[in-house]
Formats: sequence, structure tokens, C-alpha cells
Amino acid sequence: MKKLRVKKKISFWLNELLFVGPIFLVFIIIKIWPLFLEIYYSFLDWNGVSDIKEWVGFANYLKLWTDSSFTNSLIFTAKYMVVVVIASNVIAFSLAYALSKPLRARNLMRAGFFLPYTLGGLVLGYIWSFIFTIVFPKIGELTGIGIFSLPWIGSSTMGFWALAVVETWRFMGYLMLLYIAGLTTVPAECIEAATVDGAGKLRILRNITLPLIMPTITRCTFLSILTASRIFEINLALTNGGPYRSTEALVFNIYQTAFKQTEMGYGSAKALIYLLIIVIISLVQVYFTSKKEVEL
Repeated sequence: MKKLRVKKKISFWLNELLFVGPIFLVFIIIKIWPLFLEIYYSFLDWNGVSDIKEWVGFANYLKLWTDSSFTNSLIFTAKYMVVVVIASNVIAFSLAYALSKPLRARNLMRAGFFLPYTLGGLVLGYIWSFIFTIVFPKIGELTGIGIFSLPWIGSSTMGFWALAVVETWRFMGYLMLLYIAGLTTVPAECIEAATVDGAGKLRILRNITLPLIMPTITRCTFLSILTASRIFEINLALTNGGPYRSTEALVFNIYQTAFKQTEMGYGSAKALIYLLIIVIISLVQVYFTSKKEVEL
């Protein structure tokens, strides 16, 4: 019996090694190892190319306190994240709530709203750059509506809103599908019982639907925070950080520091601090939204 148990354990671990081992190895290579390298680089004065690497300790981290470009990019990214997270989730839930009803061509509409998410960030950035600089001014001339004649990517304020509009438009379709999946888990008998008791649609939404889909809200909020925090391709293609670096999100700022200014060590320090900030924000968000989840 003992030999049989040992053989079963060996067989189990061999199966684990065969099926999970390659994936785990890939995860270490593309996720864990680069993270340790980044931590190591953050303590160096290195341009990312040469063999000369000078150990500077915490000098790169101390430099962040006097770097106005890092501070400005962090503030810009924080405001951008707040706008995108709220707008994308509110719009996505509204679309999901409407398209979960028995409407004609609702599947076609769902596909239409999801389609932008399948396109790359650079492609969307260049498409919307054409829309903001060519299409909108023409519409403004023809209709006289002032909003179309605004310098959408020509000023810091409008550049901010241009980035937020494009990212919200791109990501809301994906969140919409998650919300639709969450809405399908709400028991129909709960809605029917509340309707019989005389509850209106708004009250049912507030007191039954939203509490029961809180797990979906938690996931969607978490995903939207991560997505908004990683803005790069759209930032590069749409505004390129301009004018005068006023629309430079933090990931773009890190890219500029590490690869354009060839300060790989300092860029790594920026990236690690930003990673720590996002982890803290995500943990706090998941903690508070998870507390509001209810069990059926």
C-alpha cells in the first residue's frame, strides 16, 4: 500500500510538471525574471546599452522627489484614471442593462460596441487623431457646433479629454460584456417578487440588481484601473505627450526616461514606484468593493 501511494504521488507530480511546468516556466521568464531585473537596474546608473554600470543605491528613488516631470505625469495619470474608470464603468453598465433586454438586433449592437476593443491602441490613436484634426473641424464648419471646432489634441486640457474619450470608447465594450454576464446571474424570481411587491425599476436596480452583481462590479473596476494605468499606445499615437509634455501619462514618461533619455536605471525606479502605487490602489479597491458583495 505504501509503495502504491508513493507511485500515485510520483505520478501526480509528474503530471503537474508535464502540464503546469512549461506554463510556470514561461511565467517566470516573461514576468518574474524581468521584475527582478528591473529592481536590480533601479539601483544603477546605466544607459541600458553599455557595459558600464555604476551602483548608486537609492539615488534614483531620491531623485523622484525633485523630478517635476514625474510628479506632473503622476497627477495627470491619476486624474485620467478617475475619469476613465468612472466613465467606462457607468457607460458599460448602462449599455449592458439596456442590451440585456429582449431587443431586436441586440447581438449585433453588442458586437458593435465590443469591436473597438479588438483594435490595437496605436491604430485607434491614429484613427482618432485623424478624426480630431480633420473630421471634427469639417463637421464644425458645416454645423456650427462649437464642440467640434475645439483644439482636441492641440491643448493640454482638450488633449486630456481626447485621451479619456478614446480610452473610454475603446474599453467600455469589453466591460459591457462582463456586465451582461453578471446581469444574467440575477435570479428572475427576485425581480418578479419585487415587482409584485410594487417596487419600481429604479428601486429594483438599486436594491436588488446592483448588490447581486457586486462581484462583477469588483472585477470590472479592477480591470478598468489596470487598463487606465497602462495607457501608452493611445498616448503615443494621439498626442505624443504634447503639447510641451502636458499630456504625458506616467507609462509614457517612464518610456521617455528609459529609452529616449537612455536612463534605464532611473526609468526602472520610476516603474517600480508606479507599480507599487497601482498595487496599493487595486488592493484598496478590491477590499472595499468586495465588502459590499452579497451571497445568494
